[in-house]
Amino acid sequence: MTKILEINPDNLYFYENDIKYAAEIIKSGGLVAFPTETVYGLGGDATNPKAAEAIFAAKGRPSDNPLIIHVANPRDAEAYAHTGELYYKLAERFMPGPLTVIMNARESVPLETRGGLSTVAVRCPSNQVARMLIEESGVPIAAPSANISGSPSPTSAKHVIDDLYGKIDVIIDGGDSAFGVESTIVKIEDDSTLTLLRPGSITVDELLCIADVKIADAVTDKLPEGAVALSPGMKYRHYAPKATLVLLDGDYQDIVAYIKQEGLDNTAIITYSDDYDDFCGEFSDSDVYVLGARDNSREQAHHLFSVLRKVDKHNYTKIYAPLPDKSGVGLALYNRMIRAAAHQVIDLRQGRDG
Repeated sequence: MTKILEINPDNLYFYENDIKYAAEIIKSGGLVAFPTETVYGLGGDATNPKAAEAIFAAKGRPSDNPLIIHVANPRDAEAYAHTGELYYKLAERFMPGPLTVIMNARESVPLETRGGLSTVAVRCPSNQVARMLIEESGVPIAAPSANISGSPSPTSAKHVIDDLYGKIDVIIDGGDSAFGVESTIVKIEDDSTLTLLRPGSITVDELLCIADVKIADAVTDKLPEGAVALSPGMKYRHYAPKATLVLLDGDYQDIVAYIKQEGLDNTAIITYSDDYDDFCGEFSDSDVYVLGARDNSREQAHHLFSVLRKVDKHNYTKIYAPLPDKSGVGLALYNRMIRAAAHQVIDLRQGRDG
């Protein structure tokens, strides 16, 4: 049986015994799902190879897909990675927070946690439940998203229960995630520049205030066959609903015309709140789902995985959604949605497939 612990993050003092209970599970090699400011994580002792293997097994995740280790304080990274001046500049600006930094690993992190790589991904979350759990555990916590591998990431305890109940020891219900998409991931290069491997709520422009940034091709394109995935979310189809997701590049009139032409059998439509009334004038409102305001990419990011999971509760065979803009936080949306769609993009402005 999976134990569910409901914790109010505004009154953590009253839940110390629950946190201690979950920490003992971590220390004993068990698995605990817990809230972070990005999405819910599935946690195990990052220094325990068996715990890493258990995480992969519970998620059905390929073992060559590296795990992120979570620390309670940025300086704790010293014990697990070869840090440096640039890491501490990033930490001063963005930590605790939704940033993951990839550095050369120390031997204290087993290969099973690192996905066989020489590097390790380190993050210090800002969520107080997460930090208290890590501190009480006394070990870094390896934690990918707490969902079945490849499916939409969980932004609430209900999502975790849907995917992992009966497969793990504990689920901490600490409320909905604040951001709704996973952390930004950067790799520190030998020349003290950064490579963006996964976009998130910390944008390229913000990172450029710290160092030069190169955006990895795999952020917007498919990872080449045989290439090594340096961070989570690069190599495999991710974030995907059960139905086929197709992204449409065009304004709402183009999208309405295209969908009417293709037919509506078992089809869901994801759109912006600005266009909702127009879509409902053409299609059944029960098949139209709102992502957020067109000009508010943070709102869209917050709702993305929740919307995909709502769509999954119905027997749709196809989902149409607008292709996001790549600016600011929009790059994170673009990255998640093209992977969820397995890169199926139709350019309605040009009348050709992308």
